[in-house]
Amino acid sequence: MEFNWIVLFGAALIPFAIGGVWYHPKVLGTAWMRAAGLNEEQLKGGNMAVIFGLTYFLGLLLAAVLITLVIHQVHVGSILMEQPGFEDPQSEVGQLLSSFNEKYGQNFRTFKHGALHGTIAALFFALPVLGINALFERKSGKYIAIHTGYWVVTIALMGGVICAYL
Repeated sequence: MEFNWIVLFGAALIPFAIGGVWYHPKVLGTAWMRAAGLNEEQLKGGNMAVIFGLTYFLGLLLAAVLITLVIHQVHVGSILMEQPGFEDPQSEVGQLLSSFNEKYGQNFRTFKHGALHGTIAALFFALPVLGINALFERKSGKYIAIHTGYWVVTIALMGGVICAYL
């Protein structure tokens, strides 16, 4: 598998793009602020350079882990990586991996398939994490739904891009 760093760094921008629309006051931003107990004045007080920098870094972490969730071929390499000769393309293991990738390397490598796995990841990871935190913070179902919707769309798009183009 050829690794495309541009796709990884680009996928980490998706949370910004979706968030800019999703949390815009004319879309769900006003409802989110009400559900979160925030107002415009409170939101103006943050250090945007730090917020954006950390958001991008966290987006990179998310994109990196999504590789393992949306590209099935990664697991073959992880199963074989401890075998002697893994790094040597002429070894038995190296030839096995090369043969496997030639024959099956493009299976399930579509945007649609990555988006499906991204959606599953959002529903089975993001929703429970958000939901548990929100319950203990005494946030509403609306709060959970707004954030979960954002993460479903965001992670689905990230998964689709990574699966199809990485």
